[in-house]
Amino acid sequence: MSKRAFFLSSLAFSAMATAQAETKVDFVTQIKPLFEGTCVSCHNEDKAKGEYRMDTKEFAFAGGDLYPDETIIPGKPDDSSVYWMTTEPADSEDVMPPKKQLTVEQQDLIKEWIAQGADWPDGVTLTEQPRMDFTVNIEPLLEKGGPFSQKEQRLLNLWVAQGAVWPEGITFASVKAGEEPKKDDGPALPADDLALVERMRADITAASTEENESDMKDYTTNIPVAGADLEMLAIKGGEFTMGSPEGESGRFDDEGAQHKVKVAPFWMGKFEITWDQYEPFMITSVARQKNGAPVTIEPDAAPIDVVSSPTTPYVEMSFGMGTSGYPAISMTQHAALKYCQWLSAQTGHFYRLPTEAEWEYACRAGTTGAFHCAPEQLAEYAVFDPDQTRSGYEPVGTKKPNPWGLHDMHGNVMEWVLDQYLPNIYADRKGGAENPLAIPETLYPRVARGGSWYDPPEELRSARRIFSDAEWKIQDPQLPKSIWYHTDAHWLGFRVVRPLETPSAEEMHRIWNQGLGEE
Repeated sequence: MSKRAFFLSSLAFSAMATAQAETKVDFVTQIKPLFEGTCVSCHNEDKAKGEYRMDTKEFAFAGGDLYPDETIIPGKPDDSSVYWMTTEPADSEDVMPPKKQLTVEQQDLIKEWIAQGADWPDGVTLTEQPRMDFTVNIEPLLEKGGPFSQKEQRLLNLWVAQGAVWPEGITFASVKAGEEPKKDDGPALPADDLALVERMRADITAASTEENESDMKDYTTNIPVAGADLEMLAIKGGEFTMGSPEGESGRFDDEGAQHKVKVAPFWMGKFEITWDQYEPFMITSVARQKNGAPVTIEPDAAPIDVVSSPTTPYVEMSFGMGTSGYPAISMTQHAALKYCQWLSAQTGHFYRLPTEAEWEYACRAGTTGAFHCAPEQLAEYAVFDPDQTRSGYEPVGTKKPNPWGLHDMHGNVMEWVLDQYLPNIYADRKGGAENPLAIPETLYPRVARGGSWYDPPEELRSARRIFSDAEWKIQDPQLPKSIWYHTDAHWLGFRVVRPLETPSAEEMHRIWNQGLGEE
């Protein structure tokens, strides 16, 4: 396991007992939300039933009247009342919580946490949070659909953090009574067919007004379903030197040889895509197959209602690091590309991920050094981790932009690009290249750029190439693995580009679906 995957495996939440047995249970992201929603309401400073408090580590381990020395015994869940009382029969006087028992998965999570030593970081205090009931709190939201208000997003986040309990037998109206949903592993429905893309392209070309580079201007567009704005900066075409010189500190062989590359004009997102922009794509009220296609597609459905979207996430995908204004993370390249299609379906423009060449061209912004700023100024422009002590990302745009106005090109979250990772691809471009793209042929490895909040400075260099790995979803309990989530990649996100020239429908269709592949 890589250093990055090992570090993140200690943080990620999994409600599956099989995954818990192999992964360290994290108190802050997995146990804390569960205790806050089910225990703290009765065991706090103001209301301590049985003289027992669970709002601080000190009180929780000290115990109460009934079980003063047996409340939480690290390494011994069966002797710890915090665990075994949750497994008592519903009519037992000892069962906790008394009104609504925990699910088996939630019980097993507490058991595994205690078995692993009951690690409760010093200084972490619990506060009462509402316990999410699927029927009361969540089902109405999913039936209604997005965009979700901040309050509704908070309820959804709490529900996922508390284990995403979905009672058996509850389905949505989109699956007709008595009708069997299509098999999850069947062929893709029209959500991913060329006819849909042809229809979308007709709308895009009709709405496009820019014909030449001189027509290009920075613009802000609203994402209707998300209720959030997207800021795009016009990037003029040009030529630059791609790769790093042999003497650059931290350089890898796959960054050479340096070569000249011509890039056509495009727009690029001023910021990395945020949860405000991404979550309404990720969480919807539509019953879906595992490939993201709606189970039911009405004949007159609009493109936005047909595009494949992720299945419901099985963990809280921000992992407690923040949502509003923060970069979206942990998606596969396929998920990022389908987001681009979803975005295109409602805005009238063609969006995709940048090519590796476009990304480096925009990152450098006319500079030729290791970074787009002086190395000693990097902390003013990038969120990174020189001492390997940082615990999460920051909101987008908190640092200075590069010379072309783009924020967080170095650090914060690493960013997906379109290309297959080929370590020796630069050798084929010694004579130069124009709009190069290594079209992916295998699922792994593919390229991400820019470094992240988790990385030291050398990983943030303009020429640094990171390649994807199956370990980025090592904790995914599903078989086969999800096509939507890299649960171990808490440092991975993306930003979008819009080329001046709209490609053919066939090319759009290939790009938006190139993220699929065999595990």
